Amino acid sequence: MHPRPLPPQYEPPEPPSLYCTPDPHSRAATPSPLARVYTSMKSSRHTMMTQIPTPTQTPEYLHESFPETRDRLLLRNHRRTDPAIWCCAIICLIFSILVILFGLTTLIIFLVVKPKNPVFDTNHASLNVIYFDSPGNINGDFTFIANFTNPNRKLNVRFEYAVVELYFDNSMIANQSIKPFSQRQRETGVVQIHFISSLVSLPLSHVLELRRQVMSNKVMYSVKGTFRVRVSFGLIHFSYWLHSRCELQMSSPPSGFLMARRCMTKR
Repeated sequence: MHPRPLPPQYEPPEPPSLYCTPDPHSRAATPSPLARVYTSMKSSRHTMMTQIPTPTQTPEYLHESFPETRDRLLLRNHRRTDPAIWCCAIICLIFSILVILFGLTTLIIFLVVKPKNPVFDTNHASLNVIYFDSPGNINGDFTFIANFTNPNRKLNVRFEYAVVELYFDNSMIANQSIKPFSQRQRETGVVQIHFISSLVSLPLSHVLELRRQVMSNKVMYSVKGTFRVRVSFGLIHFSYWLHSRCELQMSSPPSGFLMARRCMTKR
């Protein structure tokens, strides 16, 4: 039998070429066989590497791999604390305990005793002389009766330092110091303070204002006191500063008397 001849219009398809160029109008290019082989080898290598188990760095693994490591960790010498550090720690602990005890003691005393500030006041004063020597100088004679009261029922006070000053319109014209004295519980003391002003220089505006007040029979003076008070409660002592101020309204000399007053005392 003879083979049947093919029709003349039929042609077999050509095999694909290794160097074929993809159609520029196609959406995805077909990779070449060399690229496929390279990609296959790379993926297989990655799969083999991921399948190899990696040992975990655990203490058991370290001890099994390095047997001397465990012995070194167990036999390692610990550093001893310096004795100076222990001494500093003990001193700080003792100091902290003392501070806490002192604070508790002070709080108990304040709650039980309830300390109050001594009171500085007056109920009598006399303006004897105001004399204008020159346009800027004045002379004066003023007597002030100071009352000191200790309102505490369980505390004794002592005035270790006491200075009283006389002012006119915030300008000091005389001052006087008082000797230290003590007061028992709920005790009141009277101290006479004699202020003498001699050739005291004042601003001209203050001199004119003082003249006007003398003519109107109403002279305004201020008395300020600065005291250092020591409070005693058994074996416990503490000191603090006390500041007092009295605003006085006096009549004109020579028989000037106290017309009104306002006193206050604070720390």
